[in-house]
Amino acid sequence: DVLVADFRAVSGYRVKATAVGTGAALAIGAKGDADVIVVHAPTVEREFMAAGNGERRHLFMHNDFVLVGPPADPAAVRGLRALDALRRIAERSAPFISRGDRSGTHLLEMDLWEKAAVRPRGAWYVEAATGMGQTLTIASEKRAYTLTDRGTFLAYKPNVDLEILFEGDPFLLNVYHVITVSPEKHPNVNLAGAQAFADFITSPEGQRIIAEFGVEQYGEPLFFADAGKTEEELGLP
Repeated sequence: DVLVADFRAVSGYRVKATAVGTGAALAIGAKGDADVIVVHAPTVEREFMAAGNGERRHLFMHNDFVLVGPPADPAAVRGLRALDALRRIAERSAPFISRGDRSGTHLLEMDLWEKAAVRPRGAWYVEAATGMGQTLTIASEKRAYTLTDRGTFLAYKPNVDLEILFEGDPFLLNVYHVITVSPEKHPNVNLAGAQAFADFITSPEGQRIIAEFGVEQYGEPLFFADAGKTEEELGLP
């Protein structure tokens, strides 16, 4: 909302924003039903670009994912590396709530289970098919573990009984790209508006807004501005 308001003020463009998971956003873009998309699942983004659905793709910010769970930490995963923590949760059949919605968070979680050589199955593993906020609420109610982006957790922290049990693993980087939809594939897209939005959020002013967002309310930024950087420079595995 903050970025859209400032973009409209400087450009005059009206933006109709739809908040969905990355999988849904890419599907909408592939149909030409959006001019520009903001997503955070690099592997499927590259597939989107390879299929000719996108024109420009720019990294512009990141935050990170964290593993959260009940303060008592019944599976004793506090401080373990991400893959080791997931293996222990599975070994002990500790309750784990997955978003289960093909969002960027869910896709990363699936990738982590695969890297950990674990197939999450059984009553302990619940696919909620909900957004991140509701997933955190369910995890709190069921005294379960879940994977979340740090920003959403900070926003919900006062209302849930969950703690960050592991953070800082390179596997948990949450990288965001802005992609303009291909006008060659979809001639009706507003290419000028899409390019203007992409230019704005990668501009010094857009990057300043991103870098300062959350500091006043939470005492720390919710995102880090990265325009001009590469995934390799950020240390993405």
